[in-house]
Amino acid sequence: MSRLQAEHLYKVFGRRPDEAVAKLEGGTDRDELRTDGTTAAVIDASFAVEAGQIFVVMGLSGSGKSTLLRMLNGLLEPTAGRVLFDDQDLTALAPRELREVRSRKISMVFQHFALFPHRSVLENAAYGLEVQGVPSAQRKRRATEALGLVGLAGWEKSWPDELSGGMQQRVGLARALATDADLLLMDESFSALDPLIRRDMQDQLLELQKRLKKTIVFITHDLNEAMRLGDRIAVMRDGRIVQIGTAEDILVTPANDYVASFTQDVDRTRVLTAGAIMAEPEEALGTTTPDGTVLRTESDIVAAAPATVTADTPIVELFTPCSRSGVAVAVTDEEGALIGVVPRARLLAVLGEPEPGAEQEADDGPDATAKGPVAIKASKTAQTPEAPEGKVIAGA
Repeated sequence: MSRLQAEHLYKVFGRRPDEAVAKLEGGTDRDELRTDGTTAAVIDASFAVEAGQIFVVMGLSGSGKSTLLRMLNGLLEPTAGRVLFDDQDLTALAPRELREVRSRKISMVFQHFALFPHRSVLENAAYGLEVQGVPSAQRKRRATEALGLVGLAGWEKSWPDELSGGMQQRVGLARALATDADLLLMDESFSALDPLIRRDMQDQLLELQKRLKKTIVFITHDLNEAMRLGDRIAVMRDGRIVQIGTAEDILVTPANDYVASFTQDVDRTRVLTAGAIMAEPEEALGTTTPDGTVLRTESDIVAAAPATVTADTPIVELFTPCSRSGVAVAVTDEEGALIGVVPRARLLAVLGEPEPGAEQEADDGPDATAKGPVAIKASKTAQTPEAPEGKVIAGA
């Protein structure tokens, strides 16, 4: 069941916003409205976030992503549409009720830390609890626990200006965690950090998420960050959501040229997984290994494979076994049952580098012009003729 839902959200700044929404619904272009002094920041945005999911909203500056985030907790009132959190319509709440929801159920982590310079690290981490009216001893205990979660145990009495940028951001994250809010909204939270510190914070968030299972909406302009963090990703352009999907969906089947242009510089080897590129196990049946063994059963395939991996294994981890053996890597489920194979040619094809002399699978299908992962994805469901007895798998 969805924890958070956005339904047809619009945010228009300027004169006669309701009329502007009607024009947008009728097909008027955003640029046409701007000539009249009206700015459509968010246009017909709809999505759902499941419990325990990191939902990333990604887009360039001016795409509307931060405006969208601020409508989710009522900092900005939508011009049209509504926001549901645990089936409660936040857009219908009175100001006092909305403040109560924000103080107890929704926490926000800002880009520039937003720490009070005259308060200690512990006092900053406890601030949200202070707003809730939590007694002093209890809020100190919970803030101390939250600081421990983000790796700042022992820094409670320090001042913000004594901390590095990454440590200050950890304090901001601890403040959000201390309130035990069900929903975390993170607005470009790591973008002000140096690259190494930024990756460390990403690691920290992923580790915390394994333990705490929070529902998180994360805003970023960095596609690599989106791909690394997001269970699902929404790509925004000019106020509209142009695609929603997993990292693999967006890499393999971009909705349009705009999305495709974003993905061209992404390190696919660390995003795509064995499950995204694997072929059916039957593709390896009937083949012969270099030592003359014919693979007649799925057990033969697993026994002969240079490595056995799970579906969520990044393909970067398949390079070594594929380079050492012509036999396909075996992909198994949690029970150890074979669910697919990754031949060497398929691994190279997903990077756009077909093995010399290897026939590209996509050439025989309706997506013959597709390149890289699109061709691989399309071929996964294609009917493959049964392999002839004795076909050699070396180089496959």
